[in-house]
Amino acid sequence: MDISQSVEKKIIDIVGKDFVFIDKQDMVVYESDGTHDKGMPDFVVLPGTTKEVSKLVILANEYEIPIIARGSGTGLSGGAVPIHGGLVISLNRMNAIIDIDVNSSTATVEAGVINLEISNKASEYGLFYAPDPSSQQACSIGGNIAENSGGPHCLAYGVTTNHVLAIEVVLPDGEITWFGDLNKEMPGVDFRGLFIGSEGTFGICTKVVVKLLQKPQGVKTMMIAFSSIQDAANATTAIIGAGIIPAAIEMMDKTASDAAEEGTNAGIPKDSDTVLLIEIEGFESDINDQEKLISSVIYEFIPIDIKIAKNDQERDLFWKARKGVLGALGRIAPNYFLVDGTVPRTKLSEVLSEVSVLAKKYNLIVANVLHAGDGNLHPCIIFDQQIPGDTEKALKLGGDILKVCVDNGGVLSGEHGIGYEKRDYMPLLFSDTDLNNMKMLKNTFDPEGLFNPGKIFPVE
Repeated sequence: MDISQSVEKKIIDIVGKDFVFIDKQDMVVYESDGTHDKGMPDFVVLPGTTKEVSKLVILANEYEIPIIARGSGTGLSGGAVPIHGGLVISLNRMNAIIDIDVNSSTATVEAGVINLEISNKASEYGLFYAPDPSSQQACSIGGNIAENSGGPHCLAYGVTTNHVLAIEVVLPDGEITWFGDLNKEMPGVDFRGLFIGSEGTFGICTKVVVKLLQKPQGVKTMMIAFSSIQDAANATTAIIGAGIIPAAIEMMDKTASDAAEEGTNAGIPKDSDTVLLIEIEGFESDINDQEKLISSVIYEFIPIDIKIAKNDQERDLFWKARKGVLGALGRIAPNYFLVDGTVPRTKLSEVLSEVSVLAKKYNLIVANVLHAGDGNLHPCIIFDQQIPGDTEKALKLGGDILKVCVDNGGVLSGEHGIGYEKRDYMPLLFSDTDLNNMKMLKNTFDPEGLFNPGKIFPVE
């Protein structure tokens, strides 16, 4: 019996034959995430309990097999791609909402629970879970922990780390522990904070305790069309500059909004160049006051149309257009490369102009979709990988956009993580000392270097 067969037998002993894949035709769906990157795993395992995860980690250590934790595979940085093969531990079976505690406004869930399912369950008690990535109908809470995911409403509510109280973790040696506490503040090192956003390099999240919020009394959603992307960007800056913090300010340029309108019939004006989707929440009187303030600001930038959702159905349609835009862009070309650099809001107009110049330089279409309120760009580079040279051009264009972001005081990622795709750009933002300190921290958790190797750090 060779080593592979020995490992396979031991894995089956841990989780059962039905939850182990070793044939390539079964594992092909695990070779990539939401990116174009690919890597074939050696084994794919779907454990059902934290103890099974721990046993799998101990086994992988015994045979020095790389370990890649995987949620729903919706990531956009190549973070879940097994570029060095190894053992993919998929958490999809661990999908129970264990408890909704109304008194403490918390939910305890397993890592494979879909983001939106938390709010769906909590809504029975008038509560909701705030972080709302565009993939919230598919992405898992464990993946959100790995990337410190945000979403349109993070402008007002914050990102994942602001809503997680405690995490059950299987460490790289197989030990099971908890980081964080229900009391929110603990003395000593904040291991909970360190773990969130570590992209599967510090351990595997298996359970999470998240904060829930009361549903707002009222919600008003505005769709505002402008004749130029600069007007929309400057209006965004002006709104925040006036001290107004809506629940969300989202932006779609003409390429993105035209594609979204074709797919949803949400009512986006055909003659608009760029659309802002602004949502305000709170007491009815406060909402009306905010609407008046926002309107007074945006009229300075000559909007060509303003629509206010008349009911929940129309609001849902507005958001369907925004959150479904990546799929809608498939009408233009079959492949996309999504960059999520983030810049200061005051630089939005300037950076978007530079992105347009770069798109023309590479002769590629870029659809700009932004969490505009917090400066989180999502330039979506649309291409066809069947056309020779297009993939390479798209990747080079993405790298140049990241350089523009950093040059304008921004960062490499707002919510998608560094993963495999952005690792070689880390020196743009961090010194050798910075990177070495990060590696030292990583090695403290994972001295054998088995957890999600090849991610975050540039290849030396």
